[in-house]
Amino acid sequence: MCAAEAGKRGRRVAVIDHADRAGKKILISGGGRCNFTNLDCQPEHFLSANPHFAKSALARYTPADFIALVEKHHIPYHEKARGQLFCDRSADDITRMLEAECQAAGVEMFLGTRIREVQRTTEFVVHAESAVFHAPALVVATGGLSIPKIGASAFGYQLARQFGLKIRKTKPGLVPFVLGTRDRSRYCDLAGISAEVTVSTDHHWFRDKMLFTHRGLSGPAILQISSYWNAGRSIRIDLAPGRDVAAVIREAKVRSMARARSAFDGFLPHRFATRWLDLHRPAAWNDQALAALDRQTHEWVLLPADTEGYEKAEVTVGGVDTDELSSKTMESRKVPGLFFIGEVVDVTGHLGGYNFQWAWASGALAGWAL
Repeated sequence: MCAAEAGKRGRRVAVIDHADRAGKKILISGGGRCNFTNLDCQPEHFLSANPHFAKSALARYTPADFIALVEKHHIPYHEKARGQLFCDRSADDITRMLEAECQAAGVEMFLGTRIREVQRTTEFVVHAESAVFHAPALVVATGGLSIPKIGASAFGYQLARQFGLKIRKTKPGLVPFVLGTRDRSRYCDLAGISAEVTVSTDHHWFRDKMLFTHRGLSGPAILQISSYWNAGRSIRIDLAPGRDVAAVIREAKVRSMARARSAFDGFLPHRFATRWLDLHRPAAWNDQALAALDRQTHEWVLLPADTEGYEKAEVTVGGVDTDELSSKTMESRKVPGLFFIGEVVDVTGHLGGYNFQWAWASGALAGWAL
């Protein structure tokens, strides 16, 4: 995106990528369909030490701008829940579109090109294994640490530190939880079962699907809250959001476990309802016991042992400190001509196309400013 926008302005641009194919993370996103943006892209859908930093980019390059590009290239797409836009065919449509934009703008692509060293004299000098590049401006769009099997690394952070820029502590985001031994033995044989829940931690909450896995919990609600979770903190899960569990059970005139399971089946999958009641069955079915069961169902407190780490994380939370960058151009305040865009920066979107929109918007800003 950055290269294409800079090329349109007559700049001479080289894209250097260590991978043999540009945009590999695009290709695996959204189950191969690429959730390329979200119609409702507001600043509150992003995490950053500075919650205002992303506002300028998001306002100046909007989802409508990217949709116009998609439509210009006749790429069919559809909307899923909550404003998420996906390709009808495959994510390959998006990478080919961006490649075509670069080609039309005269951008040169150097794939399979590993960088050994970056220096700065009167200009930037990039030493690759097979060539040396000289330029007055250098854009770092290396992403974060997520999904190392497709080439993610700390290279962008190393470059930032080399030039004296601060890094906000990084951690995996949009990532499944691993449960401790006791909870795993209780619940992980339910792998594949999902339920709509509200999950919260540290004053943040999301209502969406939760999925049991062989090692813990996943699903959109869990992935969302994981970006706000810190090791050693508990999460709270409301298994029946908006439902009065005690009233449902009273209406079923429960006097036995069989009746209770039948009542719980109204808002939890059968196997999970059975397991939940087996583990939390009241000693009696009186009002006090029903109130306790209701409270437990709405406030299931879990202490995750860990997350699945960068291998399974969709994004990296943290990165190059936004205090180091101009929010209008993405240029370093300390080093003229040095830009950082996309996931390498301390701006992390929620699940649902927001991280791609941040990539397009921050890339466009830098492309206009180079």
